[in-house]
Amino acid sequence: MRVPIGLAVTPALLLAACDFAPAYHPPAVEVPAHFKEAGNWKLARPLDDQPHGAWWLSFNDPLLNKLEPQVETANPDLAAALANYLQARDYVAQAQAAFYPNIAHETDLSYNKQSANRPLRSADEPTYYGANTIDIEASYEVDLWGRIRDLVKSAQAQAQASKADLESVRISLQAELARDYVSLRGLDQQRRLLQDTVRAYQDALNLTRERLAGKIGAPIDVARAEVQLEDAKALLADVIGPRAAYEHAIATLVGQPASTFSIPFSNKPVAIPTIPPGFPSDLLERRPDIAAAERQTAAANESIGVARAAFFPTLTLNGMAGGQDTALNLLSLSNSLWSVGPTVYLPLFDAGLRHAQLAAAEAAYLQTVAHYRSVVLHAIQEVEDDLADIRSLRIEGADDIAAARSAQRASDLALTAYREGATNYLDVVTAQTAALEAQRAAIAVEARRLQTTVALILALGGDWSAAELAVVNADP
Repeated sequence: MRVPIGLAVTPALLLAACDFAPAYHPPAVEVPAHFKEAGNWKLARPLDDQPHGAWWLSFNDPLLNKLEPQVETANPDLAAALANYLQARDYVAQAQAAFYPNIAHETDLSYNKQSANRPLRSADEPTYYGANTIDIEASYEVDLWGRIRDLVKSAQAQAQASKADLESVRISLQAELARDYVSLRGLDQQRRLLQDTVRAYQDALNLTRERLAGKIGAPIDVARAEVQLEDAKALLADVIGPRAAYEHAIATLVGQPASTFSIPFSNKPVAIPTIPPGFPSDLLERRPDIAAAERQTAAANESIGVARAAFFPTLTLNGMAGGQDTALNLLSLSNSLWSVGPTVYLPLFDAGLRHAQLAAAEAAYLQTVAHYRSVVLHAIQEVEDDLADIRSLRIEGADDIAAARSAQRASDLALTAYREGATNYLDVVTAQTAALEAQRAAIAVEARRLQTTVALILALGGDWSAAELAVVNADP
C-alpha cells in the first residue's frame, strides 16, 4: 500500500516548485541625475552635514534635542502606527503556518438515549449507550502551484510596507515637532523685538511730552507717539496666542497634556543647518513612503500568483488515528480506528469567479505601479520645491537684514533730528514704523528658512534607509 501512496505524493512534491506569480522587478521610474534647484552644490566636507541618526541635532538647540526623543516613546499616533506594523507582522506568521502540517487532537465523550420510536430502529439496539472517541488528526496542503508561498511573500511585502509606513509616521511627527518648535522660537524673537520696541516707543512718548511741557513741541506729536505705542503693545499681545497654540501642539506631539506642559521663552536663535540634497536617485532608498509604495507593488504582484493558482487543483494530505468505544476503553487495539488519504479539490464551474479575481488582482497591481510612480515624482517635486524656497529665502533674508539695519539707522537719525528740533515727529513715526516692519520681516523670513529646512529633511527621508526593511520578516 505504501508504494501507490508514494507514487501519488512524489509528483505532487515535485510540482510544489511551481510558482505562477510574475517575476517581480520594482517599477521603472525615470529619475533625473541631479536636482535642478540644487544648482552647483559644493560640499567642503562631503556628507558632514548630512542628517545622521538624530537629524534634529543639526539645529543645535538643547530643548529641541530633549523634546524630539519623546515623540518616539510617548506619541499616541506613533504607538498606533507601531501596533499596525505588529499586526502586519503577525499576519506573516499566520501565512507561514500553512507551510507546516495542521495537527489537532479531539476527544468526544457522550452518554446518549435514543427514542423508542426512532425510525428504522432495530429491536436489539440499546436505549442508552455511550459514544466515546479520541483521535489525532493531521492535514497538510501540498503547495503545488506556489499559492501558499505567494501568500507568504505578499504578507511579508505588506509587513515591510507597514514598517515603512511606521517610519513615515515617525519622521513626519518628528518634523512636525521641529516645525512647531522653530515657529514658536520665531514668535519668541518677535516678542523680544516688540518688547524692545515698546520700551523705545515709551521713551519717544516721554520725549514728546517733555517737549510739549517745554513749549517746544506740538500736541499732535504726543498723540502720534501714543498711537504708535499702543499699536506696538497690540502687536506684542497678538504674539501670545499663536505661541500658546504652538506650545499646545508640541505638548500633544510628545504625549503630554497641554494643560501641564510649558516651554520657557528664549531669545536664543535656532541655528539653520546646511542640508546637502544628494541625488534624486537617493530618494528611492531614503524615503519610507517610496519604500512602502514599492512593497505594496511587490505584494500585489504576488497576489496575481495566488489568483492564478486558483485555476488548478488543491491537494491536501489527510491522516487520522485514534480509538472509539461505547465505554472508556479507548486505547484498546480492537477499538482503534484510522484513516489516511489525499483530498483533491478543483472547482468545475464558478460562473467566471476565478477569472474575475485574477483580473482584479492584475488591475490592483497596475494601480500600485501607478501609485509608486506618483509617489516618486511627488518626492522629487517636494525636494525641488524646498530647495527653491531655501535659495530664495536665503536671498530674501539677507536683503531683509540689510533693510532692517538701514531702517534702524534712519529711525535713530530721525529721532535725533527731532530731539534737536530739526524735524517734526511725523518723520520719526514714519522711520520707526519702517524699522519695525523691516525687523519683523527679517525674523519671519528666518523662521520660514528654518521651517523649509525641516521640510527639506523630511522630503529627503530624514535618517531612514530602505535597507532597514531587509530584516523585516525574513523568509525562514
